[in-house]
Amino acid sequence: MSRVGLTCAAVLCAALGMAVVGCGSPHAAVPPMLPGASRGTSTTTAADEIPSAKTVAAATSVAPARSAPDKALVIIEENRTEGAALAGMPYLASLAASFGQTSDYQAVAHPSLPNYLALIGGSTFDVADDQPPADHPISGVSVLDRAIAASTTAKAYLEDMPSPCALTPTGDYAVKHNPWAYFTDQGARRNCQSFDLPAGTTTDGALHDDVESGTLPTIGMLVPNLCHDAHNCSLGAADDWLRQWLPILMHGPDYLGGHLAIVITFDEDDSSGGNTVLTAVIAPGVQHISSAAPLSHYSVARYLAEIAAVPVPGLAATAPSLATAFGM
Repeated sequence: MSRVGLTCAAVLCAALGMAVVGCGSPHAAVPPMLPGASRGTSTTTAADEIPSAKTVAAATSVAPARSAPDKALVIIEENRTEGAALAGMPYLASLAASFGQTSDYQAVAHPSLPNYLALIGGSTFDVADDQPPADHPISGVSVLDRAIAASTTAKAYLEDMPSPCALTPTGDYAVKHNPWAYFTDQGARRNCQSFDLPAGTTTDGALHDDVESGTLPTIGMLVPNLCHDAHNCSLGAADDWLRQWLPILMHGPDYLGGHLAIVITFDEDDSSGGNTVLTAVIAPGVQHISSAAPLSHYSVARYLAEIAAVPVPGLAATAPSLATAFGM
């Protein structure tokens, strides 16, 4: 059923069977919870609730619905096979089943850095190690730089990065997981210093503020620290981190307005599974899709370029489209 022209009351009453007060508000209905969650008044919080496609439809029924998201945020976890991620991250697994997930998605290399470069550059640039930017200055522009040059917006949010576009690792911040820092052309470095930002926390900082104000960039990345990406800590720790951030993202104006797609992928496997990794796609129009398309990190780079309406970089130009695989 089309969302266009439906009233908030009609959608909520028909789909959820609930009485509604204040139809114009996206918070009028309590979003449905994931399977197994409790709605007891003493334990339920916003972090336990995920808006469904019907809730998003109700929130946007006062205006024409968008045919597809026009913003994308890529979240990158670390070093697990598809099977390990699904078994060890029940929260992410539940979201993947409810929205979208891959069954034939390949990372493109080992170790981490070339995979991150592929996600925004469409190439590994012949990098085969995790050395810092001083050892791998990359000439050219990323898809993030292309977006900015085309007068749209791009940002990266790095957890625990001490300052914008930090070029050396410190604490739980790994510069090898910050691909924008490797691009050295004058415009690319200037963009990195302006838009490659410390993420902050769920209550304060660059990401929180952009989510709350509905000003997430057209294309962006969110990179957890070395614990929350499961590199140095357990999959459970990574799952708990997603459980904190995803409801905030999905209750923000960009997601509830139908604008935002969230892509969660793993940079590489643990070298035991042929480099097949899990990628989940969470978007208002994506429901119970399991894509068997032969996708890769180049498919994400292509999708980011498509969202930003800029030339697709490198090998991403011939990669299968993530948008096609998930009907976006």
